[in-house]
Amino acid sequence: MSDNASDIRTWFTLFNEIAIIEQLSRARFEARLPKGVLVSHFAVLNHLIRVGDGRTPLDIARAFQVPKTTLSHTLALLEKRGWIEMRPNPEDGRSKRVWITGAGRAFQAEAIGLIAPDMGEIAAAFPAGEAAALLPGLTALRTYLDRTRDS
Repeated sequence: MSDNASDIRTWFTLFNEIAIIEQLSRARFEARLPKGVLVSHFAVLNHLIRVGDGRTPLDIARAFQVPKTTLSHTLALLEKRGWIEMRPNPEDGRSKRVWITGAGRAFQAEAIGLIAPDMGEIAAAFPAGEAAALLPGLTALRTYLDRTRDS
């Protein structure tokens, strides 16, 4: 195998491992969430807390790389639960902006608490120092992919 082929295989293996971890962690998290709440619902709340609320639905759809119609369904559910509020966009009367409510912030924190037993189990088998050592590289990879997603 040439160096380039070996590098490609390494990158494929890395992304394959990330995908498997995502599937396993999603199933574990959804098993802890209240009935009818999916990780994708939590992810929108988490995104708004991480990057700041007041985003348009289109901005959020782009961030998650899903069609706006798919995101609209999620936003409607979050609004029905009182976790977000849709307000008119002062810059564009045709669109809205999404704001997380106090209840949404509380649910996001509660959801993290719900997964805490699983995180504790993982921490017992996989030392926090090892996880912390992975974070800079994974953050850099995510930042690169996020920055270049539309190119």
